[in-house]
Amino acid sequence: MSPRLDASHTRTALSTPPPEQLDPIAELPEIPPYDEIGAVDARALSKTLFERLESLEEGTHAYSYVRNTLVELNLALVKFAAARFRSRSEPMEDIVQVGTIGLIKAIDRFELSRGVEFPTFAMPTIIGEIKRFFRDTSWSVRVPRRLQELRIDLAKAGDELSQKLDRAPTVAELAERLGLSNDEVVEGMAASNAYTASSLDAQPEEDDAEGALADRIGYEDHGLEGIEYIESLKPMIAELPPRDRQILSLRFVVGLTQSEIGEELGISQMHVSRLLSRTLGQLRKGLTVEE
Repeated sequence: MSPRLDASHTRTALSTPPPEQLDPIAELPEIPPYDEIGAVDARALSKTLFERLESLEEGTHAYSYVRNTLVELNLALVKFAAARFRSRSEPMEDIVQVGTIGLIKAIDRFELSRGVEFPTFAMPTIIGEIKRFFRDTSWSVRVPRRLQELRIDLAKAGDELSQKLDRAPTVAELAERLGLSNDEVVEGMAASNAYTASSLDAQPEEDDAEGALADRIGYEDHGLEGIEYIESLKPMIAELPPRDRQILSLRFVVGLTQSEIGEELGISQMHVSRLLSRTLGQLRKGLTVEE
């Protein structure tokens, strides 16, 4: 159990010093180690420190000392808020660091006159800072803030509608729920794909017999380009004279040499070469015009 602090005594000791007091820090009592101060004591001591902070001039050594003491005293709030995000992939130290920024912002904005307890005031700011950190850094591809926030709204609406309808909601149902157009919902759903990405070198699950993702990605098959050319050539070949079509067939389908084709057709090898060159040039020109 941490030793209970006498709040009234502490408040008296930390009250605004008289004008003749030269060192405002000298009136501060010795504060026990922060990890030994209970939540109730920390709340009472924080209130007294905020009273002192309001009486000090910003930028002075005394002001910085009291402000830093408030940060150390309330770090438990940051750790409590950060624990909600322990399942995320980011290191807990980074989350605590970001939450501490939120704590500092809350300290700078807090006013005792509002009559609100500091933990109640600070917690939304701390959690908001952590959520902003994840929203800005956890995306695999950078997308506009509007789409990042839309992803969150779509996820929440999708869960609610799924429970209500006992099925996945349609785009139209999501659009009606959020008061958006179908195109905006589709855009938000497409942007959601950028939130996470798998490494090409990521190893499969233990029960997955396939290799890494990079081993399963298809490759460019240059043979497909040949299929396109063949389909484009078919109508042009059909318009050729019968002898030209026969020469093409004997050369590229049967696989005869120009000399063998000449013997088959009763013409010279030179004549076959000229006919073949003319026909191929005509077909090549036809493909170029189509492209």
